[in-house]
Amino acid sequence: MRDAAIDAETFSSAVSRFRAIPNSLDGDEHRTYRDLIDTYFTDEEVAAQEAQCRAHASAIVAGLARGEMVRTVIDIGTTFAVRAQSTWLGWPEDVENDLVTWVNDKRDASREGNDAQLAEIADRFDAIITRVLDASKSGDPESVTARLTREQVDGRPLEHEEIVSILRNWTAGDLGSLAACVGVIVHHIATDVALQRYLRELLAAADPRQFEDALEEVLRIDNPFVSNRRVTTRDTQIAGVDVPAGTRVHLNWTSANRDSEVFESPDSFNPDANQAQNLVFGIGPHVCPGRALTLMELRVIVSELLNQTDTITMYAGEKPLRERPPASGWAQVPIVLA
Repeated sequence: MRDAAIDAETFSSAVSRFRAIPNSLDGDEHRTYRDLIDTYFTDEEVAAQEAQCRAHASAIVAGLARGEMVRTVIDIGTTFAVRAQSTWLGWPEDVENDLVTWVNDKRDASREGNDAQLAEIADRFDAIITRVLDASKSGDPESVTARLTREQVDGRPLEHEEIVSILRNWTAGDLGSLAACVGVIVHHIATDVALQRYLRELLAAADPRQFEDALEEVLRIDNPFVSNRRVTTRDTQIAGVDVPAGTRVHLNWTSANRDSEVFESPDSFNPDANQAQNLVFGIGPHVCPGRALTLMELRVIVSELLNQTDTITMYAGEKPLRERPPASGWAQVPIVLA
């Protein structure tokens, strides 16, 4: 699967009838937009966002109940994702409730496979983006959204549809994905005493890189990013099987991250041994540009949970609930903080 992800000439990303920037692009066109997008995810750009992420995470965790049930995905993951990303993008606070509702509605519609509802939800999100673009004209000129409106490709300004597509890519999927990651990680922390102790030790050692490696390893074991689609541009072979041109294929990241031929013990937590082969954020030209930002955000929210508590355990009165395909991860992770 790694070979297919790297070989973008044979396995094209142009699989949707809609043009999505940069996900559905290939070749030079993809590189042009990725060069622009990657400037927003440099180490310096990510570091500049840590203080606001920490402030949101600290306030959210401080406001959670102690000794009674907390809904991890909704109360922690979704709330943090919306606040941190809205601040990063320079979006007004009055969109927060709309975004939280949107994330929950999209999650429910995806579970049911309701195409009509998903189309309505997509239109609603585009309306939110149009609203924040209008607000950016009179807001902070150095916000990410305002900066994006001034970008150029091939010597021309970005068109409105292109800006909307990029913002949709940064937020529409990432809001739900970040919440899903929080659910997966917190479930492991609450059910694995040794892991929780290890993460608390890493916090005490003040080693952010090792802490992020540990979180990424948890996501490898229980990957919430299931797959990406491709279409073959020419006759090829996959594992010795002939695949004709025009065949739609799925790059199954979850399966690849649990391949026993690559990982000696796929269920075992071993970040040092597995980091080099970890495909949580993909590989190749379409590797996730926001990996560093996402890992920083996860490190911040998880470290605040650990710093402000002595124990994190599962709530005995309600069972955790898995997401239904095509989603992955956990729909519900009821925990107790003490």
